Amino acid sequence: MSGAAARHGDPALADRLRQETAGEVLFDPFSRGRYSTDASIYQIEPVGVVVPRTTDDVRAAIAIAAEHGVPVLPRGAGTSQCGQTVGPALVLDFTKHLDRIVDVDPAARRARVQPGVVLDALNRTLKSDGLFFPVDVSTASRATIGGMAGNNSCGARSIRYGNMVHNVAAIDAVLADGSAVRFADVPGNLDGLEAMPDYLSLVQRMRGLADREAAEIAARIPKLLRRVGGYNVDTIAPAGHNMAHLLVGSEGTLAAFTEIELDLQPIPPHAVLGVCHFPTLRAAMEATPAIVGLGPTAVELVDRTMIDLARDIAIYRDAIARFVRGTPGALLLVEFAGEDAAAQRAGLAELVALMVDLGHAGGVVEATEPAFQKEVWEVRKAALNIMMSMKGDGKPVSFIEDCAVELDDLADYTERLTEIFARHGTTGTWYAHASVGCLHVRPVLNMKRPEGAATMRAIAEEAFAMVRAYKGSHSGEHGDGLVRSEFHAAMFGSRVARTFEEVKDAFDPAGLFNPGKIVRPERMDDRTLFRYPPGYAAQPLDTALDWSDWGGFLGAVEMCNNNGACRKADPGVMCPSYRVTRNERDLTRGRANSLRLALTGQLGARALASPAMRETMDLCVACKACRRECPTGVDMARMKIEVQHQRRRHAGLTPRERLIAYLPRYAPWAARLRRLLNLRNRLPALARLGETALGLGARRPLPTWHPPAALPAAAGPADAPEVVLLADTFTTYFEPHVARAGHRVLLAAGYRVHVVRARNESRPLCCGRTFLTAGMIAEARAEARRMLRALAPFLDRGVPVIGLEPSCLLTLRDEFSVLLPGDETARLAENAWLFEEFLAKEQAAGRLKLTLAAGAAGRALLHGHCHQKAFGAMDAVADTLALVPDLAVERIESSCCGMAGAFGYEAEHFETSMAMGELSLLPSVRDAAPETLIVADGTSCRHQIRDGAGRDARHVAEVLAEALEDAG
Repeated sequence: MSGAAARHGDPALADRLRQETAGEVLFDPFSRGRYSTDASIYQIEPVGVVVPRTTDDVRAAIAIAAEHGVPVLPRGAGTSQCGQTVGPALVLDFTKHLDRIVDVDPAARRARVQPGVVLDALNRTLKSDGLFFPVDVSTASRATIGGMAGNNSCGARSIRYGNMVHNVAAIDAVLADGSAVRFADVPGNLDGLEAMPDYLSLVQRMRGLADREAAEIAARIPKLLRRVGGYNVDTIAPAGHNMAHLLVGSEGTLAAFTEIELDLQPIPPHAVLGVCHFPTLRAAMEATPAIVGLGPTAVELVDRTMIDLARDIAIYRDAIARFVRGTPGALLLVEFAGEDAAAQRAGLAELVALMVDLGHAGGVVEATEPAFQKEVWEVRKAALNIMMSMKGDGKPVSFIEDCAVELDDLADYTERLTEIFARHGTTGTWYAHASVGCLHVRPVLNMKRPEGAATMRAIAEEAFAMVRAYKGSHSGEHGDGLVRSEFHAAMFGSRVARTFEEVKDAFDPAGLFNPGKIVRPERMDDRTLFRYPPGYAAQPLDTALDWSDWGGFLGAVEMCNNNGACRKADPGVMCPSYRVTRNERDLTRGRANSLRLALTGQLGARALASPAMRETMDLCVACKACRRECPTGVDMARMKIEVQHQRRRHAGLTPRERLIAYLPRYAPWAARLRRLLNLRNRLPALARLGETALGLGARRPLPTWHPPAALPAAAGPADAPEVVLLADTFTTYFEPHVARAGHRVLLAAGYRVHVVRARNESRPLCCGRTFLTAGMIAEARAEARRMLRALAPFLDRGVPVIGLEPSCLLTLRDEFSVLLPGDETARLAENAWLFEEFLAKEQAAGRLKLTLAAGAAGRALLHGHCHQKAFGAMDAVADTLALVPDLAVERIESSCCGMAGAFGYEAEHFETSMAMGELSLLPSVRDAAPETLIVADGTSCRHQIRDGAGRDARHVAEVLAEALEDAG
């Protein structure tokens, strides 16, 4: 490693790569830091990173690295659990550009793809042909086919479809000498094989090796489906074999994949799911063999720890309430799927009967509706991240997490392993593939302390010895990497371990590809290779927000376990900037890694306030999607506020930042000059001047100033139920019609409506959001105190505070708690409601009295503000719109609209802003019929829709107000 370490960030190597490839070359410290970790416990700084655009780039980069004596590490999504994708090498990131589906042949059930194709994206494409790729890993939203092939991934349904090695037909790859070779089926008789001499020689060497060691391979390789350790030498046969299968599971140590040919399967049209409840983990394991005997497609374990943790995560809480009864010690998710619906229902009935026979009558929750099944599986897919949501330094650690044993040994194995944990003073978490005897078990350890590494090694040695005694496999799904390669000689015997070395040397004689994995490894407990190495500690930092719930700012950042849920590219929210740029830098994970390295001094002095950190955080639009969608609770929007504050300590505000931040304070005076200020949108010269002087993009009209909404301090019957309507800056001065509509609806519903102002002040109350965005926490805190003082009399009486603008109202429920933690802000958070939340709550309680009439529009297309989604308020919006008779509501499955407050108005962000909108929102609006209502409660969202699609979107309050008029 020392030779490669000397080349870290080597400018000469970087320059040559830039000159001779078309790929992106990233050699700066921040980029190297972001690629120094995967989802394992390890951290190793790479030499640099190349993001190749073409196969020619791959070949050129490998050739250049070989000339410079620098190792090469092919990398997919970087979600490896065992340290496969970190090393002192030149990283080749295939995920951004080499992600094309090359060809699909439905008749042959084959697909050819580039290695960067994400599994979910592939299956979305295949769905129209009734096909799917069946290796259904839980990380399907970000796992790449190249990474899955390199790891020999398996998935929940391997009991029916097998592992990756059983579903790969061919692999095109680049070898260490730069040659491009297609690895595929080879016949027993090689005389007629048309192939390059070097490839033919490689085939002959592998066949000779397998023939020589046939007896040892047969004796020492476990006879289990879930055996992915070492190289697949057991697939080599004299009668013919597939050379691609030798590459599957090779972890980038033999070649760099450039194209993969896959076998596809028809999508089972019918599926049912039984959620089996057991009082203990052992009871679940004892039942597993009998359940597997029923022929299900999947049997997945969920343990008590995971259930309890999921209950504390907003995005999973409702689903857990629907499919978990009481407080079981463990669940088994049992799926039956296939062509015949009756057969699947019969399988479920047999499961219910079996549970009765096993003494667990009434212990099955039946999920027959696809939507319900999806909810259950989404929780299971998030199991790893749910487990990693534990707060504090002790975390479930991956190193024995996918050992596999025979089903008949499973109950004893889990009990004995639990005893091992207890002897070492810890406990473990359990989940995953009971169907094939491969449970993901992780003991809880503190890897920041030396004893954490010592305990890890002791547990590993005892656990692997037990697995060998059971004739099991120490690596059943997640591969070898740095964690398990060291134990191959003990697991397979020294002769088989030497055979693995011979395979490596035949393919890669100079040791170019991903050294130290599978063969000739480092020690798994070498703390210098850890994410938390000796000396790891937070640098002194005076934070402005309250991070005590996380054990400090660094503790909050460390909640990112690198599993990459933020890399998902479906129509959901997280992470919108990454979905546009596909850069690791612009990913929640990438930002968290940068922050962790900066906070611990690994990126140099003042890294937190550096230009590189500013660039890292630049495209975070504070959508808060990660707050809800990241299963470990990484809240990058809040972290960005702290980072902006820290930068303010070293650099002042730009004129644009000052203009935006202080908007709530000068708005009353600016509104008086509205005729002059509004000229900017009508005179292109003024727009260009604004872009030159302030960086406000000339291509985007600014919000139009209006006379303020003149709402009475109190209106409605004196004896009516009271509410406070929060008239924020935006609805007061830019969209007063929204404020008036909300006020009118609340009055019509029979409430006494108060519009509260600060004592002796004319300007509206302010949530401080514009100050928070600029990192001006003292000013935001002053606005919060002003808000609390004005609302105190109402909060004392339990009066609901209702807001119309999501970003403003939800600041009261979120950021106020870390600006001014205490009883006052907690009480405000409990009484603060979005307009639609309040109406939906009142309707559900039978208290809402609104008489509405059907309007001309029979359909409404609903776009959710990011913060509405982050706080789970979208159902309330739909329920409130449903109060209008005969109005059909359809939600747009969209990410951030792209405006994100001031972000979309900034000249340098215009293109990114529009690209975010074009992901799904703007095309959906353009496709809507002219008579369709477009509904969006966020002022930024409405402006983006107008600018990008030429349609006027309405706030839900406006829709209800118009329905009142029609009713009147």
